[in-house]
Amino acid sequence: MIQKPQSLPGIKKPIIQAPMAGVQDHRLAAAVSNAGGLGSLPCAMLDSKALRAELEALTKATDRPYNLNFFAHSPPTPDPIRESRWRDALAPYYAEFGLNLADIPCGPGRLPFNEETAEIVETWQPAVVSFHFGLPEPTLLERVKRTGAWVLSTATTVEEAIWLEQNGADAVIAQGLEAGGHRGIFLTTDMTTQMGTFALVPQVTAAIKLPVIAAGGIADAQGVQAALALGAVAAQVGTAFLLCPEANTRPLHREALASPAASHTAITNLFSGGPARGIVNRVIRELGPVSDEAPAFPLATSAMGLLRSAAEASGSGDFSPLWSGQNTSGCRDIPAGELVELLCW
Repeated sequence: MIQKPQSLPGIKKPIIQAPMAGVQDHRLAAAVSNAGGLGSLPCAMLDSKALRAELEALTKATDRPYNLNFFAHSPPTPDPIRESRWRDALAPYYAEFGLNLADIPCGPGRLPFNEETAEIVETWQPAVVSFHFGLPEPTLLERVKRTGAWVLSTATTVEEAIWLEQNGADAVIAQGLEAGGHRGIFLTTDMTTQMGTFALVPQVTAAIKLPVIAAGGIADAQGVQAALALGAVAAQVGTAFLLCPEANTRPLHREALASPAASHTAITNLFSGGPARGIVNRVIRELGPVSDEAPAFPLATSAMGLLRSAAEASGSGDFSPLWSGQNTSGCRDIPAGELVELLCW
């Protein structure tokens, strides 16, 4: 049996549930924490009222340590020319569904960690706070650290891991190219710098002194054991939890994960503007996985969101972000706590 990690606060088993915005809430986080792993609550798509409500529910459902995850991206300046080209690219699909391009809502879709969320962290004092896309500005990070929370952040390269160590992280999540959902890349936009999990983890552990958590393509106990053997203190697992009843994964997404389509995933920027891995569907095939017209992260979200809603209403996932890692072999329609046990044997 896999032994509990020695370098994570209060965690009995070396399993961190990856925060997965849009497909989970407090229920999945609580189930994993109650099973001895570290449950994670994705917070980047929640306003302060919704986040407080989720925290109320989470702390009622578990008294174990949990992780709050936030984005630390720099909001881009809107580019009207690029936005116009993006709308032109989507116009035929809007016409197909009888949608009006003028109805695309304004707004970023995902907000970075800010003063308001720092105040919530200070109030709730979670055991762990994690970030995607680097770290927040030093004054905000210091407020988090003063609560006593462990600070984790994602590195997709050795250079990012070193940067995180130098700028205040307490542990680093080494995210391999196999991982589903958004990549935590932040020092460059050059995707040729990205490498697989089992190439990245030993290089990161050799380059920094902080604890390292392996993420990407880990779906069973053998994968967890391999990550620990390469120097990681824990494995972060996401895709394998998507079929659990505690997840909010939509029926169309669940069907795709359990189908042969899940064997073909791609890194795409079509759904948010940022690189993220999902199951290849119609819009990825027809526009290509990466579009120069897509606005910078997260500004592409709004226009694609209307198409997604229209298609899903007709029973189609053709325009849905079907996030998935490259390894769906561990997906099980079983309680999350049972899956944690399977990952540890």
